[in-house]
Amino acid sequence: MNIHALLVNRFSEALVKLGVENAPVPVARSARPEFGEYQFNGAMALAKQLRKKPRDIAEDIVAAVSLDDIATKLEVAGPGFINIHISDAWLSTACEASLADARIGVSSAPEQTIVVDYSSPNLAKEMHVGHLRTTIIGDAVVKVLEFLGHKVIRQNHMGDWGTQFGMLLAHLSDKLAQEEVAETALSDLEDFYREAKVRFDEEEGFADRARDYVVKLQGGDEQCLALWKQFIDVSIAHSEEVYDKLNVSLKREDIMGESAYNPDLPKVIEDLQSQNLAVEDQGTQVVFIPELADKEGNPGVYIVQKSGGGYLYSTTDLAAMRYRSGTLRADRTLILTDARQAYHFKQTEIVGRKAGFMTEAQTYEHCPFGMMLGSDGKPFKTRTGGTVKLVELLDEAVERAGKLIAERDNDLSEQELADVARIVGIGAVKYADLSKNRTTDYMFNWDTMLSFEGNTAPYLQYAYTRIQSIFRKSGINADTLNVVIAIEDAKEHALAVQLLQFEEVIGVVSREATPHVLCTYLYELASAFMSFYEACPILKDDVSEPVRDSRLSLALLTANTLRQGLGLLGIETLEKM
Repeated sequence: MNIHALLVNRFSEALVKLGVENAPVPVARSARPEFGEYQFNGAMALAKQLRKKPRDIAEDIVAAVSLDDIATKLEVAGPGFINIHISDAWLSTACEASLADARIGVSSAPEQTIVVDYSSPNLAKEMHVGHLRTTIIGDAVVKVLEFLGHKVIRQNHMGDWGTQFGMLLAHLSDKLAQEEVAETALSDLEDFYREAKVRFDEEEGFADRARDYVVKLQGGDEQCLALWKQFIDVSIAHSEEVYDKLNVSLKREDIMGESAYNPDLPKVIEDLQSQNLAVEDQGTQVVFIPELADKEGNPGVYIVQKSGGGYLYSTTDLAAMRYRSGTLRADRTLILTDARQAYHFKQTEIVGRKAGFMTEAQTYEHCPFGMMLGSDGKPFKTRTGGTVKLVELLDEAVERAGKLIAERDNDLSEQELADVARIVGIGAVKYADLSKNRTTDYMFNWDTMLSFEGNTAPYLQYAYTRIQSIFRKSGINADTLNVVIAIEDAKEHALAVQLLQFEEVIGVVSREATPHVLCTYLYELASAFMSFYEACPILKDDVSEPVRDSRLSLALLTANTLRQGLGLLGIETLEKM
């Protein structure tokens, strides 16, 4: 049940009655409960059109709007704000309907085809902490979009091509010649890459061999392609291990590596040249972009082909745009990379649209994110200054969570403790990232993210298990609970309002690719439940059966919403911990 959308519709109808059509309908949540739950702020904007004082317009809107079934009171405040007080009776009925709905009152959206480009590790190296944000933010966005009923196509745009592969293939070829198997040789990709780079920089003749391998690979040499496929296969297995630990939904079939676009790259250049978009400049093919001119009026420069005929990320990204918009027929394309690439994707969109690689109706949305920083405020590194492998970070999270859980009072078996440690540890790392606005940097801190207090995954997971323990203590099966909700207390009212804002929040995440909005909502929901639980006894002897069942129903709807919301973030819940 989307209260916001319902109110917007009712106020839209009221404005039409007053002769106002297609006007904005600014309905927002109230900042303070004494002013109601929502506020309509559109009267001031209509003053010039209707030639009336905003307060008089607000009075006319109150008289015209039909909210008797939803609100107990509408009041005009200040210069023309309309405060909306939602009724207990309507909240009770709406919560009952949400509890009876497997989708918790969230309706499906009109289906779109949406391509989401995320994770995108370089297959020459193991995944490191720099891949964490794109992977988990992208996966949360994907899950929300699928939950709303969209056709989502995951595109793991892996770096599986380029000049570095000549160096790596030459090194791998030598390893195999020494009768090492590929899996053993590539068991530590970071070490393998470093070894190859040292040879490239220092060993006589190796760099020439590496360049020869690049030429052979790009020319389709069968032996080189076989080596390349071996390298890719082992590299992907490393990524799959990380995805499995992270509870991320990416599969091998979602991989669309850079190499997939190779056949289309010459055609991209031809199309740009035929439309006089790409021109020769100092031997390179360049598209000049006047829309991105600097202060001196010099146009932006977008190189699409090197002087030697080689292609760049720009060429591949244009080919990817054309494939997604044309072949996949994407209504929306979302690309999740760090903020440093924002200018590149702005250039890509401008050039691609000019070239007709997308239609006007199709969107191309770069969703940038900030960096994960260490306690020193610098990019997160190992103590020796090296790159932190993502799999090692996740293993450490599980280990730390296990120690914390073991120190708490619990009756968990050894296997249960291991499961709880995994779910809490991985959830803590993911939530610490997802709960921050993706456009900003954030500081990585073990103590904060694993705390059972504050806006953390352990706090939310504990809130969920607390509700499960209430049901165990009551002896009542949630599936057979007599659901008749009667809201009477202020804390029940506040919890009910929070529960019915779930669909509104999901809509924001789907439009703006901002999982932190869902995190904030879940934290506020858990906090509202804790306040309700303290103020409204459920299982005390003096609580009547109807009141008990009503409050158990609110608790159950809270648990269902927490489980669904955390699930959309890729975070598991626990029955006990």
